[in-house]
Amino acid sequence: MARTMKASARRQARRALDLKFSKSREALQSLTAVPHAGWVRAIRDALGMSAADLAARMNVVESTVLRLEAAERTGRVQLDSLRRAANALDCDLVYGLVPRRELDTQVTQQARRRAEQALGRVRHTMLLEDQTAPTDLTDELLQEQILFWLDRPGLWHVN
Repeated sequence: MARTMKASARRQARRALDLKFSKSREALQSLTAVPHAGWVRAIRDALGMSAADLAARMNVVESTVLRLEAAERTGRVQLDSLRRAANALDCDLVYGLVPRRELDTQVTQQARRRAEQALGRVRHTMLLEDQTAPTDLTDELLQEQILFWLDRPGLWHVN
């Protein structure tokens, strides 16, 4: 019973997130197009603020700002450093993960992969014994296996 409730809660959480993301996916994805020099440098330049000015606002030395901007360009910046820079630039730091596909779709596709793996082993054994199952039975078994794997612990376990 508790396991079913957990699975149901996971499905509801996925659907709620999918709904939230579907409304703003394009806007969120456009934010991932980071300017060549990085957000900190782009905003600092747009404000006409020097690295020394930003450093003073952050209570750090200028070289710290330059290292922060370099770290952002290479994708190695720390969130707490970005947050401090954002505050000093009078900006909000927006952090998020945007699923490329609906979460329900990802779970269903993974359940299908797991089901196909399981049935692949059965098919192989049957072929070795010179047996084959009718297509409609195979399709039915595949659907049963997909339902078996949905919301099951181990769905994402790498074999």
